[in-house]
Amino acid sequence: MKGRIFIVVECYGSFNLTPHYRNLMNIYKEIEAEIMHASNIVITAHKSADGDSVGSSLGLLYFIEKLGKKAIVCHPDKAPDFLDILDLSVITLMTDEPDKVTDAFQKADLIFCLDYNATDRVGSDMQALLESASCKKIMIDHHLNPQDFPTIVVSEIAASSTAQLIVELIEQSGHGNLLDEKIGTPLYVGILTDTGSFRFSSVQPRTHEILGKLLGAGVQHHLIHEALNDTNTASRLRLQGYAMSEKMEIMEAYHVAIISLTKEELEKYHYKKGDTDSLANLALSIKGMKAAIVFSERDGMMKISFRSKGKENSVNVLAADHFNGGGHANAAGGMSELSVAETLDKIKSLVPQYFSVQ
Repeated sequence: MKGRIFIVVECYGSFNLTPHYRNLMNIYKEIEAEIMHASNIVITAHKSADGDSVGSSLGLLYFIEKLGKKAIVCHPDKAPDFLDILDLSVITLMTDEPDKVTDAFQKADLIFCLDYNATDRVGSDMQALLESASCKKIMIDHHLNPQDFPTIVVSEIAASSTAQLIVELIEQSGHGNLLDEKIGTPLYVGILTDTGSFRFSSVQPRTHEILGKLLGAGVQHHLIHEALNDTNTASRLRLQGYAMSEKMEIMEAYHVAIISLTKEELEKYHYKKGDTDSLANLALSIKGMKAAIVFSERDGMMKISFRSKGKENSVNVLAADHFNGGGHANAAGGMSELSVAETLDKIKSLVPQYFSVQ
């Protein structure tokens, strides 16, 4: 590990450094130094963009610009429409401008890897660029089991979101005075969406301290909540209503709800990216439910969302063991190349192995 800084923080205030860097006082100051030294900075995030990956990327971009440096945000694919509250036009997409992304990677002397823990999380096309880049890489993430491909790894699994860690970068590097509404708004969105509006167990006292800092910096939190929650389309509501009334199955003995949607059903309700994102949490809100699993047929495979309640009902292991996925204990994702019916049967057969009868 010589020449690398690898930090896995399991709880706030307990930095576990490799022996070579045990006397390092502030990893975030080291990151700031790398930013100031770099000339061509690329900010990346995982495929299937969400509020945290987009919010942390834009928050970091605006912070870097406040430091007087330039950067480019390169994402694998488009963000869901509900994130239009943010300026998505500054994000260069691999799906839309592959030549521009390739050029950015080839010129990069510093790459940020935000909200993902392994190179395959950025999709095969961007993965090849990332792995072939010889420049320094910095991972800032809160998922389990980070790979050690970057030069610097900050992996804080107790943090609510990667956006929260970007605020820590700004604060702990001594630049809290630079926090303003432009930087803070995407970071607030990242924390908001990755905590389920601050209701997940990942929310800690420090999370609220940071939220207070963002509000103090001018973030209009009420406008963000309105923009995110009051923008439903009629087709989205009809799809959700159909999913809940016609497609939800409950395995009563295990308190697990399962929803499956075919490609034809999505097309019938004019599906747009993000339309099914709230279904798992909606099913999980049923009284007594321990877990909810929602999958839909997209891009030739089944995209699966796992949600659960409580430490004893982790779903990330199920996602990793059987669906080429992973994530957090109570919020994970995965995929299946089986048909809709076969995927449903597989999930039903696995539920007794991962959830106890009550």
